[in-house]
Amino acid sequence: MNSKIREIYNIDERILKLGEEAEKNCAECFREIDLRAEFNGAKVLHAFSENRVSEPCFYGSTGYGYGDIGRETIDKVYADVMGTEDALVRYNFVSGTHALSVALFGVLRTGDKIVSITGKPYDTLEEVIGISGTKGNGSLMDYGVQYGQVDLNEDGSAKLEEITEAVKGAKVAYIQRSRGYSLRPAFTVADIEKMIQAAKKGNPDVIVMVDNCYGEFVEEREPTHVGADLIIGSLIKNAGGGIARTGGYIAGRADLVELCSYRLTCVGMGKEVGCTLDMNREILLGLFFSPDVTANALKTAAFASELFSMLGFECSPSKTDARGDIITAVKLGDEEHLTAFCRGIQKGAPIDSFVTPEAWDMPGYNSKVIMAAGAFTMGASIELSADAPIREPFAVWMQGGITYTSGKIGIMLAAQEMLDSGLLNL
Repeated sequence: MNSKIREIYNIDERILKLGEEAEKNCAECFREIDLRAEFNGAKVLHAFSENRVSEPCFYGSTGYGYGDIGRETIDKVYADVMGTEDALVRYNFVSGTHALSVALFGVLRTGDKIVSITGKPYDTLEEVIGISGTKGNGSLMDYGVQYGQVDLNEDGSAKLEEITEAVKGAKVAYIQRSRGYSLRPAFTVADIEKMIQAAKKGNPDVIVMVDNCYGEFVEEREPTHVGADLIIGSLIKNAGGGIARTGGYIAGRADLVELCSYRLTCVGMGKEVGCTLDMNREILLGLFFSPDVTANALKTAAFASELFSMLGFECSPSKTDARGDIITAVKLGDEEHLTAFCRGIQKGAPIDSFVTPEAWDMPGYNSKVIMAAGAFTMGASIELSADAPIREPFAVWMQGGITYTSGKIGIMLAAQEMLDSGLLNL
C-alpha cells in the first residue's frame, strides 16, 4: 500500500500499516478473483462477437421503438452470457425489486402458489407478495396467489428435504441469492444447484426463479447454468458495470421471458415495443465492463473483511470463504460504531463526500435505514456503499467499489472515522 496516501487523506499510520498487512493477506484471494474476472470477461466478449454488436446498436429509438436493433441485440447478448434462451433487458426497470415484481406478476396467476425456499424474502418484496402492507394494495396475495415459505437452518443453509415437500403443487420456487439484511452467507451457484435439484425432485414442473442481485460475475457460472428457469437483476448493481444509469434484466426460458415482457408492456406486444432512447450504448458498455468492475468490488469486500477482522470485528464472509455475492457484513455492536463506519465510507466517496449520512424511514423497509453512498448513479450498489437498518445486531452491509483504489481508501476512512470518534483501540 502506498504510504503517500497519508499525505492526501491524513490516515493514521497505524491504520495504513494494518491496511498494508490486510492487503498482503488477501494476495491469493485477489489472484483467484482476477482469474474468474478473466474468464467472465472472455465470456462477455464472445457474446458481443457472436451477436455482431455494432455501432448501429447504440443509436436507440423513440416512440414505439419498433425494430430497435440495439434492444434486440442486447437481449441476445445477455441471453448468451447468462446461458439462457432469452432475456428482457430494459432501462424501464426502475430497480431490482421492480424487475422481480414484473417477473412474479408475469408468471403467477390466481390460485397459483409461490414458495420462498430461502426463508423470508428481502424487505422491499414483502408488500409485493402481500405478507406485509395494506390489504387491497394490489399485491400478489390480493390477486389470489398463495404464499409459502421454507425457513433456513440456523447456519443459513437450505432445508433441502423440506424444499422437496413444500414445492409440491407450487407454481414458483423462489430463491434469494444474496443475504438481504441478514447474517446468513450468500448462496453460491453450487448451493443454488442443490436447491434446484431438491425443488425439481418434489415438483418437476415448478418454475425456479432466482433473485440474482449482487451475484452476477462473482463466479464463473450463473444460476441459469445449473437449472434455474429465470434469473432477475438490476443494472445499477453488478451487471451494469457502474456505467448503466438505470435498468434491470430478466433472463431464462423463452416462454417465461415472454410472459414477463407482457407484464412490462402489454399482452400481445411484449418485447416488440419500447423505445430505448440513448440507453443502448451504456447498457452494452456497462455489461462489457461488468466482470472487471465486479472483481474490483470483490477485492474491496475481501480487503474490508480482512481489515475489520484484524480490528476485532466479526465479518462475514472472510477473505477465504466462498462468495455468492459482493457484500461483506460487519457486526459493529452498537449504533455509535455503525454510524461512524458509514460516515467514514461517505467521506471516501467521489460524490457527496461532504454529506453526513443519517438514518431515515426509507420506503419499503420496516426499520430506519442509514446509507452511505456517494455515487455517480444514485443508489448504485456496485459503487462503494454501506447501509444498515438501525436494529440489532447493528451490522453494516458493505458492497461495491468500481475501482479497487477508491474502495480501499473508503474502507480505511471508515476505520479512521471510528478511530477519530474514540471507538477503536489500536
